[in-house]
Amino acid sequence: MPLLSLPPLARPLPPLPLRLCAAAWLALALAALPAGSPLAQQGYPGRPIRLVVPFPPGSGSDITARTVAQKMAEQNHWSVLVDNRPGAGGNLGVDSVAKSAPDGHTLVLGQTNNLAINPTLYPQLPYDPLKDLVPVALLSSSPIVLVTSLKSAFKTYADVVAAARMQPDTVTLGVAGSTAQLAGKLAENAAGIRLRHIPYKGAAQGVTDLVGGQIDLYISSVPTLLGQVRNGRLRALAITSARRSGQLPDTPTLAESGYPGFDVTTWYGILAPAGTPAAIVQQLNQAINQALAQPDVAEKLRSEGGEVLGGSAERFAELLRTEVPRWGKIVKDSGASVN
Repeated sequence: MPLLSLPPLARPLPPLPLRLCAAAWLALALAALPAGSPLAQQGYPGRPIRLVVPFPPGSGSDITARTVAQKMAEQNHWSVLVDNRPGAGGNLGVDSVAKSAPDGHTLVLGQTNNLAINPTLYPQLPYDPLKDLVPVALLSSSPIVLVTSLKSAFKTYADVVAAARMQPDTVTLGVAGSTAQLAGKLAENAAGIRLRHIPYKGAAQGVTDLVGGQIDLYISSVPTLLGQVRNGRLRALAITSARRSGQLPDTPTLAESGYPGFDVTTWYGILAPAGTPAAIVQQLNQAINQALAQPDVAEKLRSEGGEVLGGSAERFAELLRTEVPRWGKIVKDSGASVN
């Protein structure tokens, strides 16, 4: 039997008190829905989303986060605010998000160092990346690059090795972040040399000291240092990935420099506090992947030396389950530690 098309009811609306009562019951019913229910998430986001970047402005992490956050905001008509909270090798910012309300309004940009390396490098890390955070989506990956000033006598990594062998522990290497520190330590171990590490909170001061002659070398991600190399302030000596960077095609890899098998990269991804509803994680994952799929975003990340990743939240979770123990072993084998 076909469905009947009924005219609108001609009766007037019920009295105001009854309507208010019905609204109250509807609110109670929505509150009783499971946290992950799509219906319960229809109002998300209810306020600006804060994306914590645990490193200073201008870093590779910051560039990546702002590129993706801006496109997420444009495409979804959201307000996405980038909040730089550097300190303790990226641990302070990550910890603040791990302890935030799991409602999808506070996110963090995680990467290799504060998620996979620091759990072993720092004896008392205040968060567990596998238990206190939920992966949302991978963004990109990048090699690490070793640079020096144009005034330096070092033209190749072989020059660094020769100088360090003549005078151990005198060649200075600026580092900011445990991925760069560990990459430098692994490069030293491969060559059988010892450099003197000088820690920095971010690349800005490290590059200033490098150009000014206060340190001999600096090591960080390609996105962080690419602009300084391109504008002629710095000389790139070697990169740590297995293949040359498309943005630094003339810079040899450490494998090409005489250390076969050397391959160290850093990856970036967005995470939320553990307990964030699955529907919100899925909504964020979709928004991030849509942003990464835009040609201007992909080109921006590639132009900064990164490789676009993306994919499902589970892909990111599986990477974490693999990377945490892998880097833990590398840290122990390298002998690196933070007191």
